[in-house]
Order: sequence, then structure tokens, then C-alpha cells
Amino acid sequence: MIGPSSTAAELIAHLQALRSEENIAGMARFGIVTETALGISNPDLQKIARAAKRNHARALELWQSNVREARLLALYTAEPKKLTPDIARTWADDFDSWEIVDCAADLCVEARIEALVPEFAADDREFVRRTAFAMMAGAAVHLKQEPDETLLAWLPLIAAHAADPRNFVRKAVNWALRNIGKRNLRCHGRALALAESLAASDDRTARWIGKDAVRELTSEKVVARLERTSAAQ
Repeated sequence: MIGPSSTAAELIAHLQALRSEENIAGMARFGIVTETALGISNPDLQKIARAAKRNHARALELWQSNVREARLLALYTAEPKKLTPDIARTWADDFDSWEIVDCAADLCVEARIEALVPEFAADDREFVRRTAFAMMAGAAVHLKQEPDETLLAWLPLIAAHAADPRNFVRKAVNWALRNIGKRNLRCHGRALALAESLAASDDRTARWIGKDAVRELTSEKVVARLERTSAAQ
């Protein structure tokens, strides 16, 4: 029975018992790296994480397993207050999948180590750079008490890397720009201005990022929500 006292080895054995070859094949169609996958869905992993509870030392052990599901479980059960920039950097060396990156980015935001954003953005490795922009996207939504200046200070990073054509980077850059722009009216104006500038770029990737962001940030639904929120404050 899985619970708070379960060891890393016991959790990994439990995961291995749930292996599904059919699910592994299905995951590959969604761009999930399956070399070490067991075919367990994220909702099922989250149920296991809730039963196992947070345990940072055990999470570190789970990460070392190199098994997809064990690493996701490590991210779900790590203790944000104990996640240091050095641990995040070490884990980033192993990033090889968008789903691991996006989960790790959420944890980094919860751990309040968003100071790593510029460092990760400057890193040329595709999935490490994606982490920076996934962190921006998450922070724009979840750090509601954070001053707008923190997020607006990231716009130059978005501009600087908008020409990176790699699929998992460009999508994350676009995601970050859209989420910052949807935060409130003040952020909306600055983000939309950047989106419009990128939309006029000679670079194909930057132009795609800009046009897609302009499309969402100027939609009636988004503008109406921001105006309602502003009026209520």
C-alpha cells in the first residue's frame, strides 16, 4: 500500500507494476519521450503523489532513477521550500521532454526561484531554455501578488529569443508572452506592443510568435475579461 512512509524503491516498484505497453505507444504520439516510460498517465501519477505525500529526500532519490514516471513523481512530491537553485540546475541537466520541463517549471515557480529565468533563457539547450519561458508563463498566472515589474522585466528575454526556431522553445516563448499579456491591463499593453513588434519581424519564427500572441491578446474575450477585472479593483 502506497503511503507517506513508502520508500523511493517501493514507489518505483509500484510504478513498474503498472507498466502499459499500449499507453507507452500512445504517449509517443504526443511527443512524450518514451525510452524510459512505463505508460502511466499524469492523473494516475498525481493520485500516487497525493497518497505518498511530500518528501524531498525521497524525491531526490526518485529523480536519480531515470524513469519518466519516477521523475514526474519526484516533481510532484518534492518540497518547494527545499528546492534550491543548485538542485534545479542539476535536474535541468537531465531535461529531455516538454512534459518534464513544464512540471519542473511549475515547481520552480512555487519554490520562488524564478531568479533562474535569465540563466535558463541564456542556456542554449532546448529544454533548459524552454524551462525559462515555461516559468514565465506559470509565474504570470500563479504569482498573483508579485509586482508586475517582475514579469515586465522578462519581456526583453522574450524579444531576445523570439527567433529561436526550435519547436519546444518557440511555443514556450509564445506561451510566456500571451500569459504575461493576459495578467492585467498594464501587462497587456506592454506585451501587446511587443507582440505587434514581433509580428512585423523579418524572422519567420518571431513573426509567428507575434501574430499568434496578437490574435489572442486582441480577442474580445480577453480584452473584456481584463477590463472587467480592472473595473472591479
